[in-house]
Amino acid sequence: MNQERYTRQTILKGFGHEGQRKLAKARVLVIGAGGLGVPVLTYLNAMGVGKIGIVDQDVVSITNLHRQVLYGEGDVGKSKVTVALNKLKAQNPENELLVYHTFLTPKNALEIIADYDVVVDTSDNFPTRYLVNDACVILKKPFVYGALHGYEGQVSVFNFEGGPTYRCLFPMMPKENEVPNCNEHGVLGIIPGIIGNLQALEAIKVITGVGEVLSAKLLIFDGLHQSYQKIKFKLQPANLDIKKLQDFYEWNDPCEIVPIVAAEEIQKLLAEDAQIVDVRTRAEFENYHLPDSLHIPLDELEANVTKINFLIPVYLLCQSGQRSETALRQLQKKYPESSLFSILGGLNQYLATCS
Repeated sequence: MNQERYTRQTILKGFGHEGQRKLAKARVLVIGAGGLGVPVLTYLNAMGVGKIGIVDQDVVSITNLHRQVLYGEGDVGKSKVTVALNKLKAQNPENELLVYHTFLTPKNALEIIADYDVVVDTSDNFPTRYLVNDACVILKKPFVYGALHGYEGQVSVFNFEGGPTYRCLFPMMPKENEVPNCNEHGVLGIIPGIIGNLQALEAIKVITGVGEVLSAKLLIFDGLHQSYQKIKFKLQPANLDIKKLQDFYEWNDPCEIVPIVAAEEIQKLLAEDAQIVDVRTRAEFENYHLPDSLHIPLDELEANVTKINFLIPVYLLCQSGQRSETALRQLQKKYPESSLFSILGGLNQYLATCS
């Protein structure tokens, strides 16, 4: 270890060389390499965390760049974990960096998380958060939580030294239509940086024992008023009694079958002049879209269904595959006899396979 690199933190009273030694031995898994993941990865890597794992299957989009400052225009369309790996290695070659080019699923969560001491969840959806929670409870791993909403953010630490879990604060997963989506509602670029850095700080405190960890407390940050508040919550012992993962961590009913086609089939669909309906926002569509695709934003779908020809197969497309599933379920109720398909992984997966 290059001691000079870390001099400014090893001279800190209460941290010292012992704190740096603990960082060097620590193994931290960061789930997500997006708005929250970028500051977490950048600072944990710079501060000398010995082993860092990165889980993500997304690709860099031009709409990411205002907040995901690890990436540049030349990275658009490339795998986030691949770009992040190269840039983090250049930043600090001393640390061990592992990438998992996948999304976290019930099939891989326990195997991946088992190799780490601390999990930092920087994902952007409720199904992943509940999956992370349950896996961490089973494996007895603490995890650092962060979330964003417009000009606000939240941070907490769950499952730390017998403390409360995520399910103690949020017992039930909300319905998909109850949850704001940053693709549609937006996020101010600096807010993920603030919240991600707070998550990195909590991870450092968990590893080194310096300071008071945000266990049993939810920190809420309001960027417009530059204010913080803390809400206390208690452990519900029943939430520690998780012995296995659920088969599904999804918004839709697990018994409901959603017809899908792989994003790799898009080229074939384009060649066949198939009917592709893009349900993203206008800004997303104007930034990039497939040739001859029909654009109907999800929130305008009901009012514009007459534009769709239900006599032939309909292939629904969005950025990641979530909104297209929502659109499919909406259309299934009105047109149960039609051939409807959601494109799995959306444009993100398509661009990843093309790069």
